[in-house]
Amino acid sequence: MISAYIIPVLIIAILIYARVKKIETYNVFVKGAKGAFDLVLSIFPFIVTIMIMVALMRASGLMDIIISVLAPAFGVLGIPIEVSELVLLRPFTGSGSYAILNDIYETYGVDTYISRCASVIMGTSETIFYVAAVYFSQTSVKKLSYAIPLALVLSLFGTIVACLICKIL
Repeated sequence: MISAYIIPVLIIAILIYARVKKIETYNVFVKGAKGAFDLVLSIFPFIVTIMIMVALMRASGLMDIIISVLAPAFGVLGIPIEVSELVLLRPFTGSGSYAILNDIYETYGVDTYISRCASVIMGTSETIFYVAAVYFSQTSVKKLSYAIPLALVLSLFGTIVACLICKIL
């Protein structure tokens, strides 16, 4: 019940704060919106490239080949083969990952070990390449040779721990 009032109260509080500090709210809002528009235009090519790559991997069957090659390693690490596609695509796409999660729910049910693993993986991982495209496209940092591999290793570690915890619980 109280959650319905959070956003309106927050907006009113911001407007009151801006009035007290004599900030021109409309002009600041327009300036922020313009900056957001410029950001969208600058990262659009990176996002399109990621989306096309993911679609091509799935359509060409390359994803199935990669999953079959990695299945033994995932098994040793305690990652169920049923969540392999989610583990592999999560660093690239958020919406594609949610589609895979939905497929897992429909196939295995929502209260199974596989579905719990997939849910925790979604909560403990990030769309690494998307985030890197957004943040690094706006900074002077251009060497991603450490950031992305480290993020991928930590994402894999989070996946292993997620599956272990789901198995224990």
